[in-house]
Order: sequence, then C-alpha cells, then structure tokens
Amino acid sequence: MTGRSTDWDALQDRLASRAVAYGTGHSPEIGRRLAGAGMSATDVAGVADLQAIPVLAKDDLPALQAADPPFGGMLTVAAGSLARIYRSPGPISDPQGAGDDFWRFATALRAAGFRPGDVVLNSFSYHLTPGGLMLDGGLRAVGCAVIPGGVSATTAQIKAARAVGATGYTGTPQFLLTLLERAEESGEPLEFDRALVTGAPLPPSLRARLQDGFGVDVYQAYGTADTGLLGYECAAKDGWHVAPEVVVEVLVPADDRPAGEGEAGQVVVTSPNEVYPLVRFGTGDLSAWKRPPCSCGRPGPRLAGFLGRVGEGVKVKGMFVHPRELTAALRSDPAVARYRAVVSADGARDVFTVLVEAAPGAVVDPITLAACIREAVKIRPVVEVVGAGAIPDDARSLVDAREELATGSS
Repeated sequence: MTGRSTDWDALQDRLASRAVAYGTGHSPEIGRRLAGAGMSATDVAGVADLQAIPVLAKDDLPALQAADPPFGGMLTVAAGSLARIYRSPGPISDPQGAGDDFWRFATALRAAGFRPGDVVLNSFSYHLTPGGLMLDGGLRAVGCAVIPGGVSATTAQIKAARAVGATGYTGTPQFLLTLLERAEESGEPLEFDRALVTGAPLPPSLRARLQDGFGVDVYQAYGTADTGLLGYECAAKDGWHVAPEVVVEVLVPADDRPAGEGEAGQVVVTSPNEVYPLVRFGTGDLSAWKRPPCSCGRPGPRLAGFLGRVGEGVKVKGMFVHPRELTAALRSDPAVARYRAVVSADGARDVFTVLVEAAPGAVVDPITLAACIREAVKIRPVVEVVGAGAIPDDARSLVDAREELATGSS
C-alpha cells in the first residue's frame, strides 16, 4: 500500500469514527440501528468496523419519516432552526442547515474551473426540491454571480444569460444542449465556456457534442439532497474523486460486501454532518471503484461514474420518479385500469411515457391525467391510451428503457 492510500484510509477512518460517535449521541435513528446491531459508538474505530451496521436504504426514508415525522429521527436540531425544508419526490423531507454551501458543492465547482467573478446560469429548480440552492450555495461560496434560471422557460433563460454575458452553466447536460441549440438557431449563440452538470447521465456522445460542437468544457458532479456532494471530476475527467468530509463505500447489493476493483455496487455514505449525520446510508446508486492514482495528484480512489440504480426510483430530467407516487396519482382516476410508465431517450433527451389501459366502459382523458401525474411526480409525461391487454399482468410499473447508462447521477 502506498503512502498516499494510507493517508486516504486514515482520513476515512477518522471520518467514520466521528460520524458514528456524533450520530449515536444526537440521532435517534443512528442510535437505534447501532443498538439493534448490539454495538456502541466505541466499537467503530474506522471504516472496516462499519460493516457490522445495517445499511439504511434511501427508499426506506418515506416510511421512516411517516412513522417519526418530520425527519425520521435523523435530524439533530430543531426543525425551526433549519434554513430551509424541502419536499423531494418519494416523498422525502430534506433539511438544509444554516450556513453557506451546506451541501459542499464549492469543491466540485472549483475543480471545474469556476472562479470569483464568473456569471453563471443555474437551471436547477429552486422550488420544493433543493437542487437549485445546492448549486447556488456552492457558486456563491466560490464567488460567482448566479442567474437563478430554475424551471423558467428555455427562451427566458437564454435571454437572461445573453443579456449579462454568462460564461458558466450548472444544471443537467440535456438542458444545456437544449439551450445551446436554441440559442444557435436564433443566430445569437450563448457564451458558455464551462459547465458543471449533474442530475442525469452524460454519455460520451453528449459530452463530445457539448465540448466539440459548442466549445463548453463540461465537468460532472455527483451528490444527493441527503448527503451533499459525493464525487466530482478534475481536469483529467477520469472518474469522480470522493468529496471531502464523507466516507464512501461501494457495496455489492446482494450481500452488502465491499465491492472489488471495477465491481459494481451501491454507493453507501457515512457523514459526520452535525445537522443531518448519516451512517451507512444507501443512496440506491450503483458505481464502482477506480483505484489507480489520478494524474491530477489528488489522493484516494475514484468512483467510475453512474452504473444504474438499486432502488425503485428512476431519475428523469434530473428528478426522481417513484412507482408509489405514480400509483397514488393514477388510482385517483377510476377510468384507469392498469398503467405502465416507461423512461426512454430521444437523442440526449429523456422521454417519460405513461401507457394506460382504460377500465371497462370508461374513457381516459389524457390531458387531465397528464396534469395529475405531473402534479405528483413533477415531470410532464406523455400519456398514451392503449387497448385492453396491451400491458401484461406481470409488467413492472416503472421501466427505464434508456439504452445508454453512462456517467452522471442523483
């Protein structure tokens, strides 16, 4: 083992021990899980000792929060002392603690070349879900001026970015392509020279189109509302460096054993965050380790990118869609007998289609049903009414049919 890996392992061991010690004393959820495993905080001196603690799956959060509202016994401060409270698909309540850059995205932005004085269009939503302010906080910590594009119309965002000469972008890679193509078609191209993208896959073909076709230097970041920043690209763009202040394990889903080099496993996070500490939190995202040293000189292994999902949620246009939310929305319409949602790709863009069989003698109104689904999952669907028997009895209710799973995530 090299000195660099020894230093990295020692840092991870300290973070693991600190997270468990703090979490056991302040988070009822962590205390219950350790007690159930017959352990105390003093039993955890490093990452290896975490293996005796059961993983908490992200898909279990809705039930956990419903049983012990509002945060499932995971919050260590009074809810009223938080800066903001979000409601993510699931549904899951997400806390934001006080202070700048709560989710620590400044690290990824600096690695991507963003600097003080840059003007950046941030196209993530600022409403109910935390994506917009996750990136906004990081950009402000770097010293950038932010255009809060959010979910505004494409044309409005292009005009805003053009009016002030924005040179940077944060958001999904698919929407970045849409902005660049629309602006080029108008005869007044945008001036973006760099972008930090997350929330959706970035296939090599899309990265090449953005970088070679439009001259945008594109970097990826990986994080979740629960964990904050987990991984980010450096200039080498050879995997995701594990972010500071978190412990990341990659565990094979069948038995939660540590994954070997290049072996796919679930990304599991331990974090000593003093507002929302986590111990062995299963993100539901699949990745793998790349252990050879990076040419940039940063220590530690890297994640190999996004390799799929373990949980039932599917990410569409940067937002998670869960079968239980779809079912709740569709059950409210007595005309619906059966449904199947399919996520597909039209080039670089996600397409969310909901196939519906009508109940005998009933008529489905696709427009009304589409509005109901959008209200539930925050994604506009294409509703297609199909004939009786078109959806098999044993069909999965939510299918990800996108053929190209490449780097990018939650």
